[in-house]
Amino acid sequence: MKAESSFIPQTTSAKIGRIIVYLVLFLFVLYFIAPLIVMVFTSVKTMEDIRSGTIISIPVEITLEPWIYAWNTACIGVKCEGIKIYFWNSVRMVIPAVIISTLLGAVNGYVFSKWRFRGSEILFSSLLIGCFIPFQVILLPMARTLGILDIAQDVTGLILVHVVYGLAFTTLFFRNFYVTIPDELVKAARIDGAGFFRIFWKIMLPVSIPIFVVSIIWQTTQIWNDFLFGVVFSSGDTQPITVALNNLVNTSSAVKRYNVDMAAAIIAGIPTLFVYIVAGKYFLRGLTAGSVKG
Repeated sequence: MKAESSFIPQTTSAKIGRIIVYLVLFLFVLYFIAPLIVMVFTSVKTMEDIRSGTIISIPVEITLEPWIYAWNTACIGVKCEGIKIYFWNSVRMVIPAVIISTLLGAVNGYVFSKWRFRGSEILFSSLLIGCFIPFQVILLPMARTLGILDIAQDVTGLILVHVVYGLAFTTLFFRNFYVTIPDELVKAARIDGAGFFRIFWKIMLPVSIPIFVVSIIWQTTQIWNDFLFGVVFSSGDTQPITVALNNLVNTSSAVKRYNVDMAAAIIAGIPTLFVYIVAGKYFLRGLTAGSVKG
């Protein structure tokens, strides 16, 4: 009887502790998603509903007109063509920049981990300096370079900027991942006559899916959300979505349409949210895959 009576309070206290933990976690989740909830509610409200209610009030009448207006008609600067042009500018910029920087980072990581040469460690350390260089430091030299190449104020120039700036990060990701792969595999393949690219294609790439996911998520997020490079190295119809969103919010008008601003902001955030929903579970797994060797 004593054993049973001592067991029951422990079980009850364990349940109470679990409920408290879940409650605290729920409060944290609610705290972090509250801005998103406010944005979604505001984006489907009419302006009359916004003026008459509170910031967290549930919409009285749900309407998608602010979304349609933000996409097709909203005035950004002197043009009233919506954010769709700038959205597709970002898509045209992100896809090639992510692909190129990820592939180059994979090759660089392969070289620095499996084909070391004299001075490779010094070169790798020098390349890593790029991870710590602030955006502002490279604005003038990059502007000069884009001018010489005649791709300034263009989406092509933005692609080059993001490839160059992201190369240090992707190289670091792949190098740290590839050092965990036994060198004996590469040595055996070289003895069998396999060359540089054959080893990379047959041995390294098949096991690189986790780190490719990490690089793609990282680069997509960094490039899509970038504002500084977009506002400096683009203009007019070549600007990315982040710059257009800033211009939309700061456009002076007789009536401020907060529902349109919120709808445009959500549209701008959908691609990165989609990437995390689809591949987010692989991000941490790939990021830590190369943290321990052996």
